[in-house]
Amino acid sequence: MNCLKRRFGLLAGILFAGLAVTGCGESNSDRIVYLNFDNADAFGGKLIREEIARGAESKGLHLEFFDAKGDRNTQIDQMKDAIAGGAESIVLLAIDGDGIIPFVEQAGEAGIPVVTVNRDANGGERTRVFSDEYQAGKLQADYMVKVLPKGANVVYLEGTANLGSSQQRWEGFKKECLEKRSDIQLLDMQDGRYSKVEAMKIMSLWLSIYPKIDAVICGNDQMALGAIVALKRANRLNGCLVSGVDAVDEALNAIAAGEMAQTIKQDGIQQAAGVVSVIEAIHQGKGKQSDIEVPFTSITKENLAQFKK
Repeated sequence: MNCLKRRFGLLAGILFAGLAVTGCGESNSDRIVYLNFDNADAFGGKLIREEIARGAESKGLHLEFFDAKGDRNTQIDQMKDAIAGGAESIVLLAIDGDGIIPFVEQAGEAGIPVVTVNRDANGGERTRVFSDEYQAGKLQADYMVKVLPKGANVVYLEGTANLGSSQQRWEGFKKECLEKRSDIQLLDMQDGRYSKVEAMKIMSLWLSIYPKIDAVICGNDQMALGAIVALKRANRLNGCLVSGVDAVDEALNAIAAGEMAQTIKQDGIQQAAGVVSVIEAIHQGKGKQSDIEVPFTSITKENLAQFKK
């Protein structure tokens, strides 16, 4: 009887220790949590998410998907829950690159790897599956330096201002275009929040203020498409070059129709494949993985046929 009691006590102690570890948020399960910034977004929200889901399923990996719907506090709460629940790994598309840093750090302290894709956190221990955002801005700059006439007037629609991707795209354009061609005048720059609707509003205001706009450079295609709507309504699209980033189908169609001059292809399918390879390696116990960089490509009417379905 005493022997049985001792065995029971030992078993209870082991179970309690296991529960205590789980309660501390350490990873001891095969739960892979995917925290999306907004499912409604056509590129980062939808295309990448669907490609990751497809790739993970083919590898036998189970992902739990959460949508923050563009709300930073919701994403922070989801991150806290994933850590407390002892996720095996967390895939993150950040809403607020700075605000999420403490929680990326908390995940690291709990032994939970964080993989960022498309939209990075601006700090904390993480594996990045990314494209060099400066290069996106540089490719836009290279094109505009080549085609804009002397003394051109341009406006710039920046993506969500507190995201590193937005800041780096702007830096790429500023340094490689505005600082190289001092004759090009930047009339205005506003945060369009990567939103088509917001871009339409801002562009409509600019058109009421500035009689001559030669180019609209945008941090993504949704803003570029919104700017095109406003330009068409004002009958001022002709002669105005519009550039975006992402190479979504609607942007490729706009280039084919002569309404948009350029888009920069960010390869969401390759980014998704990179995420799947990273979380598979983590699942197999291979430890911390290296960053994966996916290059950008400039698309104009000259090479459109290579990319349009």
